Amino acid sequence: MCLSGTGEDASGGAIMIYSMLQKRITEGSLLLRDETGAEHLFGSGEPRATMVLEKPGVLRRILRNPALELGDSYIDGDWNTPDLLTLLNVLRRNFDAAAGAAWMRRLQALLRLGNTLRRSRHNVSVHYDLDEPLFRAFLDAEMHYSCAYFTDPSMSLEAAQQEKADLIARKLCLETDQRVLDIGCGWGSLAIHLASRFGVHVTGLTLSVEQHRVATAEARRRGLSDKVTFLLEDYREHQGSYDRVVSVGMFEHVGKAAYDTFFDVVRERLNPGGVCLLHTIGRPGPPVHLTNPWIDRHIFPGGYIPSASEVLVPLEQSGLVLCDLEIWRRHYAYTLHHWQERFQARREDFVGSKGERFCRIWEFYLAASESSFDVGELEVFHFQLGKDQDAVPLSRDYLYRDDTGVPPMAQAGSRRLSEVR
Repeated sequence: MCLSGTGEDASGGAIMIYSMLQKRITEGSLLLRDETGAEHLFGSGEPRATMVLEKPGVLRRILRNPALELGDSYIDGDWNTPDLLTLLNVLRRNFDAAAGAAWMRRLQALLRLGNTLRRSRHNVSVHYDLDEPLFRAFLDAEMHYSCAYFTDPSMSLEAAQQEKADLIARKLCLETDQRVLDIGCGWGSLAIHLASRFGVHVTGLTLSVEQHRVATAEARRRGLSDKVTFLLEDYREHQGSYDRVVSVGMFEHVGKAAYDTFFDVVRERLNPGGVCLLHTIGRPGPPVHLTNPWIDRHIFPGGYIPSASEVLVPLEQSGLVLCDLEIWRRHYAYTLHHWQERFQARREDFVGSKGERFCRIWEFYLAASESSFDVGELEVFHFQLGKDQDAVPLSRDYLYRDDTGVPPMAQAGSRRLSEVR
């Protein structure tokens, strides 16, 4: 084994790359096995990652544009690893994920001014119109395609998704027969949950033809067609008045330039005394103004993950009242870990139906996303908004009491899955 990465088998270019890795990998360790079988160790200690290069020139390809080529070279089969998540965690800890060429940031700023109606419909179809069996394979039984809420990190995915839905319901301060607008209703899981458990009337909006079909059929199957209506409609085109508005996992697709439009629509749709709950992925630090190019190309075209400050300015200008802001740390990492396990259990089925390349795209997407939340690059924001300052109770107690009125015991702090399993 070549510990320094300067073995005689290495070319001049490889020696420079290995020297850079030796300097940069200071948290955890990376065992690199090149195409000749030679091994090179960088860093020391845990976590320990392994990367196996399958052909010459892979590292040079990756370094040309790491944010794009790390994933593209993986789906091309240029490299492999026994543990994709650990490898990505080591790389994230030692390389600045926010770093990118200035020209790329400027270009994306020009291209990502906002999502028009036509562009939004196209972007949604790329990901959400993938067939139903794929999503049923890795989501929970109710098909919630968003971050679950783990009051205990060891709880099941199904239980955590129910906790999320119930907490959202409490934050909406629901009352029987109220009218609720669900912007970006996904597979209809939250709308059906609210209607069946709390007796409200829900209108769900989606741009996905497949999600609309599945959600409508499920509401009909459960006898809830009089309580739940799903529309294939953009939120900007929808009219009507509602007591409550909820949006879970949709704001990431709005586009930064349309934030003011989004909050204006929410304000216009809400009746006096109305409440809105906005659940979105966010960044814990200042704005990055850069969308990951691999995610943009293969998974969510047109998406943008905001910092809290980017949301607060248009929110303040809208006239809505920010009643509460809660930050969920690592909950999405737990959720994605469950999704990856379920996908891997059915991977061979999807190799047969969709091909190996598709499966490598999907597992890289799930692992890269889990890694982002696990190391703290991303988190989830819960913005609770009111039409006025008296829209919700003055104390948070109502959010965390069970049916007996007794607050649940505080759980242990945020922990990695490896610490609880």
